[in-house]
Parts: sequence; structure tokens; C-alpha cells
Amino acid sequence: MQRASLLAVRASSLWRHSPRNVSVSSALRSDQLFVHRDDERNNAKVKFEFTPENIKRAEAITSIYPEGHKNAAVIPLLDLAQRQHGWLPLTAMHYVADYLGMPRMRVYEVATFYTMFMRQPVGRYHVQVCTTTPCMLRGAEDIQACVERKLGIRPGETTSDGLFTLSVVECLGACVNAPMLQVNDDYYEDLEAKDVDELLDAFKRGERPKPGPRSGRFSCEPAKGLTSLTEPPKGPGFKVRARPVVAGPRVCLY
Repeated sequence: MQRASLLAVRASSLWRHSPRNVSVSSALRSDQLFVHRDDERNNAKVKFEFTPENIKRAEAITSIYPEGHKNAAVIPLLDLAQRQHGWLPLTAMHYVADYLGMPRMRVYEVATFYTMFMRQPVGRYHVQVCTTTPCMLRGAEDIQACVERKLGIRPGETTSDGLFTLSVVECLGACVNAPMLQVNDDYYEDLEAKDVDELLDAFKRGERPKPGPRSGRFSCEPAKGLTSLTEPPKGPGFKVRARPVVAGPRVCLY
């Protein structure tokens, strides 16, 4: 018992004094998750409606769904509203609910469930650093530190000029190209510190850097070349064609 207690105390001490920061993807404040609080930019009196161009897009989206199932368009319409406004205010959720003829609470449920819906203002460039295991093992913490140092902000914050918002997120599905980050809709992969500086400088100049790996890879092929499957394909049925096998008095085929 004494030995177990001593080990527990030592483990607790190591945890408290560990130099490694624990990466989290949750919002920093509870009001960014499920709670709405009115402010001057986000309240029920702020006007929102689709532009004429987006009304046509909304009509095209809802036409995909059969009568009685138009509510299934709630996610693409919320995405359309967010792309128009830059983020998703309360009145945009109300507009989508009224457009689809569904209870506003159902729209709230969707908007608060998916972290890709931004219910607070974000910068023109939303920098999202993946910190899940593969990226963490490949240096995601260094990438995050580079972004913080370059922009002078922490996760959940926006630069004073409104250009950049920084977030840390869960897996973005590009594990074989770790470490990586996402800026708006674009993935930037195989990152090093110099790549972060170059990318952020380009965005500051109003440019859109070419998405994809920064290491010279085309996609997710092995960085040092193929180590298997190095021969041309043998063709269909290779080594699996039927051949006779004697089993007792009969000949069986498999």
C-alpha cells in the first residue's frame, strides 16, 4: 500500500510539472459552445437574409431533397449563410429555420453540434492547427508555437486587424501528411517552421498560397519513394486461377 501511494504521488507530481502542454480543441469559453449571449453584433435585431445570388443557390440545394424532407438541407444552408456573412450569427440561424419551415431549436442543435459553424466573429483567415496524435508526433506543437509567435495571438483569439483567427482542432484527415493546418477551406501539409512564416506572410499580402504538401510531394505518396508494390500489376486473377487438387477419389477445383 505504501509503495502504491508513493507511486501515485510521484505520478501526480510529474503530471503537474510536465513541461508538455496538453493540446485541446474545445472552445475557450462556454458561451462559444451552447450558450448565446446578445451583443451589438449578434442579437435578434441584426438583419440577415440571403443575397439574390445565394437565394438561387439555396433553391438549387433544397431542390435536391424530396418534399417532406427539405429539413435535410439545414447543414448546407447554414454553411451558405456562414460563407456569406463570414460567421454564423443568431439571425442567420433564424433565417435558415424560417426558410426551411423548421423549429429554430432544431437549427440551434445543428449549429452548436458542429464545430465548423462559427457562432462568434472570426478573422478573414481562420488558421486551424491539427493537434491530434499523428500531427502531434510530427511536430504540431512547434507549428502551433510558430503561428502564435508570428501572429501574436493564442488559440481562440483574433488579431487586432481582423485578419487571422487561430484555433486548434481535432483530426483533419491528412495524417500521412502531418503536421498540417487548415486555412479556411485549404489544407497545407508536411509543414516546417519556415513554411508557416511563408504562408502567413502570403496571406498578409492578400495572396492564396497553393494548397497541399509543402515538401514537394504531389499527394500522400511515400516521401522517400516506394518500398512496396514496386512492380507493374500482374493482371487480374494472378495466382488465384482454378487448379485441380486431388482429394481422395475425386478431383476438386478451387
